[in-house]
Amino acid sequence: MNDTLSLNTRAILLLTAPLLVGSGSMGYGGPAAEVLHLGEYKRLARRLRELSRQPADLLAADGEALCADCADIVEPERLRRLLGRGFLLGQAVQRWQARSIRVVSRADAAYPARLKGRLKENSPPVLYACGNLSLLEREGLAVVGSRNADDALLDYAAGVGGLAAAAGVVLVSGGARGIDEAATGGALAAGGTAVSVLAEGLEPRALRRENRNAIAEGRLLLLSPYDPNAAFNAGNAMQRNKLIHALSNAALVVCCDAGRGGTWAGAQEQLDTLRLVPVYVRATGTRRDGLEALSAKGAHPWPEPADPAALTALLRHPVAAPPRVQALSLLDAAATTPPEPTTE
Repeated sequence: MNDTLSLNTRAILLLTAPLLVGSGSMGYGGPAAEVLHLGEYKRLARRLRELSRQPADLLAADGEALCADCADIVEPERLRRLLGRGFLLGQAVQRWQARSIRVVSRADAAYPARLKGRLKENSPPVLYACGNLSLLEREGLAVVGSRNADDALLDYAAGVGGLAAAAGVVLVSGGARGIDEAATGGALAAGGTAVSVLAEGLEPRALRRENRNAIAEGRLLLLSPYDPNAAFNAGNAMQRNKLIHALSNAALVVCCDAGRGGTWAGAQEQLDTLRLVPVYVRATGTRRDGLEALSAKGAHPWPEPADPAALTALLRHPVAAPPRVQALSLLDAAATTPPEPTTE
């Protein structure tokens, strides 16, 4: 992590981050000093832009006057309490540095351009990262699915991860057990790269022995919009799903249940609202009702690219998938020679 934070990042952290410095610590400057949620920060950032100011100006000599200018957005006293948590921020920064955790804000050049460009002001104000941030600039394939998956589906996901590694494509997933971990593990085992966008704080993951080598080698990035010491939260998991898709060129849903679960919610949001990337669903093997429902919403059948070149072509030029009978599945018992991939 950088030794110092930019003034803008410092201000954004003070305004939006809980600054958890220990297990069970609330980290707030007082019971009423509630951090700004995304909607509040969006409105505040918009007001600052209208005034030709930036978050760092709230910490300047005329910060009191600027807080008053934003009184209809956030109560000035609340802003003062949040901005006055400098000592707590210093403690948090020391803890992050000791664990090689870096923080970037939307005001920093290191913030992922793809995320900011696609989600705009809905992108998280700050991101916590451990690992190689440059992985976010490369082509990525999101692979997502249910936590409870049988061995055949786990092997399938690992195989897709291995293909992504062979193609030099970053495997993007949510880091959850089941399909996410299998796909990530397949990519890393094959010498590839992966990004895990976590729904909880990344500090415990960053300290895991099985992650340390891949992080040190620059092949794994742990990323989270939530405090490094935050516990898992189902609502956070739902919100972070859009980040997985937004950081990728395409998304493959291996399995999910219709109408419930984070995998379903994230894919549905892409198909119905955001439409940031093409969404594919596994087209072969035993399928849950969720994949059929996503297909009805417009998800494409995964064409089972046969080699790294086919996967790269698919990500760069998404096309209609070939008929299901022509696709070679990692789950199919009989191995046949697949057709050449369709091109634009």
